[in-house]
Amino acid sequence: MLARMGIVRLGVIELLFLFAPLVIVPLGMELGRVTGESGWLGEIGWRLQPVGAGFAVVAMLLPPGTKAGLVALGWMLVCALMAGSGVMDLLHTLWTDAGGGARATFTIARIDLAVGGAWLVASRLGMRPMGIQEPIGLLTAVHFHFAGFATAMIASATLRFAERSGAQKWLWRFVLLVVLLPFVVAAGFVISPVLKMAAGMAFSASVAVLAAVVWKCAAQVEDGNARGFLRIAAGVVLVGMVLSGTYAVLDFVKSEALTIPRMASTHGVVNAMGFCLLGLLGWLVEAKG
Repeated sequence: MLARMGIVRLGVIELLFLFAPLVIVPLGMELGRVTGESGWLGEIGWRLQPVGAGFAVVAMLLPPGTKAGLVALGWMLVCALMAGSGVMDLLHTLWTDAGGGARATFTIARIDLAVGGAWLVASRLGMRPMGIQEPIGLLTAVHFHFAGFATAMIASATLRFAERSGAQKWLWRFVLLVVLLPFVVAAGFVISPVLKMAAGMAFSASVAVLAAVVWKCAAQVEDGNARGFLRIAAGVVLVGMVLSGTYAVLDFVKSEALTIPRMASTHGVVNAMGFCLLGLLGWLVEAKG
């Protein structure tokens, strides 16, 4: 609202990022706590989250530089605690062979946060890791908070629900593909334009299939509000994935028909407000019911 009124200078990409620490990540944390998979490090991260989110807001209001980067470390700390919790869970899962694919997916979601938090710090410091220029640096932070953390949390909750309903054995392998592809997409920006395009299209297609699974699972959800949230999320994300797949191809052929600012204001908003927000709300309502 302050940005819209012109009181603070924040563009759509900055606002999209702030929607993560202020809304999306708290919902994902709560979903993890409800399912009993947060761990003691995750519990500390959950308690510090409001403070860390405040640091993220201040860091975004400051001009890029040392001060902004140091303030952004407040949010990075929360992300690191969540990632540490995820690594401990992963080791426990590998050692005891307990928890299955849903727990492993939840682990990867928390690791996504650390990657996203690190890119936020680099962006606010004004760094250019591997020669990556802004706004790609900040967009990478956005990518790992939404396409990474939020999507992985939705995939984990979907898999957990489907397993209780007698899901097919292939589903956990597919969910693992969904949560690993954001790393491949990010790597494509550094390694190869061909890899970036192929990974972007593959991720878009995999999320579209995940949306179909969410829609199918929603039919078995008893709570009407949760069912509505999940079905809207599954429906609107298809629009976002068509846009992201189209952008991957247009970017590869160096067309300016779909620019980064336009993608942020269309695909970014649809993915954040539609799929991530409503998907997390749907599974959270179902879990608490």
